[in-house]
Amino acid sequence: MTATPLGDDVVGLGRRALHTLRHTLERDLGDQAAITLQEAGYAAGDETYVAFSRWLADYAGVSDPAELDADTLSDVLGAFFRSLGWGNLRVERLGAAALAVDSSDWAEAEPDTRASAPSCHISAGLLASLFGRIADQDVAVMEIECRTRNDPRCRFLAGAQDTLQEVYAAMSEGKDYREVLGVRGAP
Repeated sequence: MTATPLGDDVVGLGRRALHTLRHTLERDLGDQAAITLQEAGYAAGDETYVAFSRWLADYAGVSDPAELDADTLSDVLGAFFRSLGWGNLRVERLGAAALAVDSSDWAEAEPDTRASAPSCHISAGLLASLFGRIADQDVAVMEIECRTRNDPRCRFLAGAQDTLQEVYAAMSEGKDYREVLGVRGAP
């Protein structure tokens, strides 16, 4: 068997398959579906990190993602995920304690289904694992906007577990996540 440019550990999976998997697990597992999908995404993060490191060597001439400065990371991750068919991705610092990861065409989202909550659970797990490997520390990821619930973009927050728990608690009380993160103005 010939390896793909990303290695033998990465396979392609279509958007329809992602959507069907989520629908089936939601039907069969109810609220537990999100946890199951996130765990699967997290498991995929290690292999995605290895594939990203391989790809990065050809794309940017470095094999360790930690060598990228913050300004370059957004462009490089965007190109990597586009190359895999996930869609456009932009990463930016959001205050001192979090990153915002945005996409207007993310593959896991299923626009116009009007879900009641964000539903890119695989992506949240995958991004947590990937960013954790890049930062060499635990990173939590929470999706706060989702095209599946008819938001204009998918927006994930990445940061320390304690920070995102504080953000979640504030949002549950109707507060804006930017207040918790010390960010002012429009997203």
